[in-house]
Amino acid sequence: MQVTLVQLAATLDSAANRAQVEARLSDLDGSGLVVLPEATMHDFGPADHDLAAVAEPLDGPFVDLIAREARRLGSTIVAGMFERTDDLPYNTLVVVGPDGGLAATYRKIHLYDSFGYRESERLRAGAIEPVVVPVEDLSVGLMTCYDLRFPELARALVDRGADALVVPAAWVAGEHKAEHWRTLLRARAIENTVWVAAAGQGGSRYTGRSLVVDPWGTIVEEAAGGDELVTAQVAVDAVRASRDVNPSLANRRMSTP
Repeated sequence: MQVTLVQLAATLDSAANRAQVEARLSDLDGSGLVVLPEATMHDFGPADHDLAAVAEPLDGPFVDLIAREARRLGSTIVAGMFERTDDLPYNTLVVVGPDGGLAATYRKIHLYDSFGYRESERLRAGAIEPVVVPVEDLSVGLMTCYDLRFPELARALVDRGADALVVPAAWVAGEHKAEHWRTLLRARAIENTVWVAAAGQGGSRYTGRSLVVDPWGTIVEEAAGGDELVTAQVAVDAVRASRDVNPSLANRRMSTP
C-alpha cells in the first residue's frame, strides 16, 4: 500500500488551513493512506490562545473537507484537529475512509506537559483506549506526537493487532528535539517490528522531518523542514518477514500489570 505523509505548517486561520489542505491534496494519486499532521485544522498558537473558541465538532467544516477529499482520492485520510466539547477540547485524530465516512477517532492520551509547556491547561486528555483501524490489508494503530515517548501505548496497539503505527505530530523544535523524534520513531519500529509513518508539522516552530520507518528500523523516506510530501510503499509482508527473523514479541516473558 502506498502511504503519503503531507508535511505542512498550519496557521491560526482555520479557513486558510482548509484551503491549504485542499491545495496540497489536489495532485495526490494512488495512495491508500494519506496522513496529515497533528493540529492541521488550526495551529496551537501561543500559550494564551483559546483553543476552545476555535474547536470544531466532528461534523464541522474541517472533517467535512477531509471527507470530500477522501472520497475524491479513494483514500483513507488521517488528520489532526481540536474537537469541541462543553469544556476543554480534545486533541483528536480523525480517520476518514475512502467512502467519506468517519471510520475512527483517537483522542490524544498523553498531553504535552513537558519542556516547559502544559498542554493540559488548554486541552483534555482522551480516555485510555488504544485505537487500531484497518486500512486495506494493514492494521493501523494511532498515536499523536507526545504519545511517542510512551512505549507502552505503542505496545498496546501492537497487542491489538497493529502492524503499522501512524504518528501525526506538531513536534516543537528545540535542542535535542529532532534527535529525539527520529530516535523514538525508529525505536518504536524496532521494538515492535512494525512500520511507523509519522507526519509532522513543518515551518519555523516545528521540527518537520516527516518520515517512514520499516519494521527493521530503517528510515526509508524522510522530509526536511518545509512543505513536503513523503511517499512510501508499506507492506504487511515486511512485518511478517521481520518477525520470522526477530520474534521478540513472541519471546516476551513479562506482561504489563
